[in-house]
Amino acid sequence: MSLTVADLTSDLTGEAMAEFQEKLFQQHEDSMHRELEALIATADKAEAEATRKDFDGFKKLFNRFLKVKGPSIDWAKIHRPPEGSIQSYEKIKLKGLPDDIAASLNKLAVVKLNGGLGTSMGCKGPKSLISVRNENTFLDLTVQQIEHLNKAFNADVPLVLMNSFNTAEETKKILQKYKHHRVHIHTFNQSRYPRINKESLLPIAKTMRVNGDSVEAWYPPGHGDIYTSFYNSGLLDKLIAEGKEYIFVSNIDNLGATVDLFILRHLMSQPADKRCEFIMEVTDKTRADVKGGTLIQYDNHLRLLEIAQVPKAHVDEFKSVTKFKIFNTNNLWISLPAIKRLHEKNAMDLEIIVNPKTLEGGLNVIQLETAVGAAIKSFDNALGVNVPRSRFLPVKTSSDLLLVMSNLYSLDNGSLTMSKEREFPTTPHVKLGSSFTKVQQFLARFENIPDMLELDHLTVSGDVTFGKNVSLKGTVIIIANHGDRIDIPAGAMLENKIVSGNLRILDH
Repeated sequence: MSLTVADLTSDLTGEAMAEFQEKLFQQHEDSMHRELEALIATADKAEAEATRKDFDGFKKLFNRFLKVKGPSIDWAKIHRPPEGSIQSYEKIKLKGLPDDIAASLNKLAVVKLNGGLGTSMGCKGPKSLISVRNENTFLDLTVQQIEHLNKAFNADVPLVLMNSFNTAEETKKILQKYKHHRVHIHTFNQSRYPRINKESLLPIAKTMRVNGDSVEAWYPPGHGDIYTSFYNSGLLDKLIAEGKEYIFVSNIDNLGATVDLFILRHLMSQPADKRCEFIMEVTDKTRADVKGGTLIQYDNHLRLLEIAQVPKAHVDEFKSVTKFKIFNTNNLWISLPAIKRLHEKNAMDLEIIVNPKTLEGGLNVIQLETAVGAAIKSFDNALGVNVPRSRFLPVKTSSDLLLVMSNLYSLDNGSLTMSKEREFPTTPHVKLGSSFTKVQQFLARFENIPDMLELDHLTVSGDVTFGKNVSLKGTVIIIANHGDRIDIPAGAMLENKIVSGNLRILDH
């Protein structure tokens, strides 16, 4: 059993306690330093240099973790963002397109966060290689979008992929297929940090190798690592030298995150002394988004507040749709020179997210992470832009996949747009049960994707399959009880229906 600093210092007061805490911190720091040095000694020469850079970042994070106690937010100091710090997209749109679209685009690079695996959807390898629409993967659609921009406006917007050690190799292999597309593709790897034993606060890794069981000993430290790893890769300086001023950063599985020329114009048209260095796209919260990070005013800065930072007593308040009306889409526009300046001054203080995990053998570990949006407080003239919901279309589950594969959306040059034939601009609420979790299971249960143009709500639970050309309208609930099976026949039209029990139509 390990004792926390709080346990050991409960009987001490004043100076004695401060001195004791300092010694304990020093002990943990020294032990960690020794373990990391021992790990570096197991790496080959080329790997050792990159690893040392990674570990420098990890040590900073670990040392801050030792010193920070409790939630990093004083609830009483939270204020609503001041007037003008979150602007409506409609207002920005009124200013029109850039005067010279090509010149504005030539100052932009698109960065996609590509570190995640498809495991939660039952797929091996990078999530970006899952087919989402007409055999196109997330990566295919991204390349198509940027290539279309470059061709339409005779511009040169490069695509940058931030990979993790989990996705780098497979992504590199697949990039060959885009050789003849009109888009320059760059990649860099985010850091690789060691998971630490929750009890001893020491790394569980014994060697730098990442294979077999040792994969579990490492993790990519969240997308907040982009600033350090982008800088360390040399790509940041390379893009600045090529005349790039901003990056548009988003998750690769957010199909709504396309380059928006109105937001780009807004960035480019600010006076030099009021240059906006950071835009966070936010959108209105619905009941489904109550856990999403929100923007607040704190210590005279715009700041991202994540649920992990909220004191327990205020979690319900944080989830309130009336008090905190917006949430972060993780679509971000960030100034490249500002990243360079802040990184070199070591002036980005990102809140630490402590993510506890239990490994297969039952070992409790923690991984220390940061979020890319948390840096908003460090940038000058930062701004939130309240964008339409259509710019937030993440595919996290098979329920999301059903929506984007359906006739609710049309595909045009890699971009998905809501069909004009749908009367309401809102997306239906879809909840598919555990039989649909894995992409392969999901695809096997639909002969083709139903017509969902007039659907409001769909819940499916249990062993259910759909025949060809099924149409779903209004609210449809289909529940097959344990041991039963429901086959929705080809050509069926279900409108405001509840289907339960057992329904099998057999050919004879």
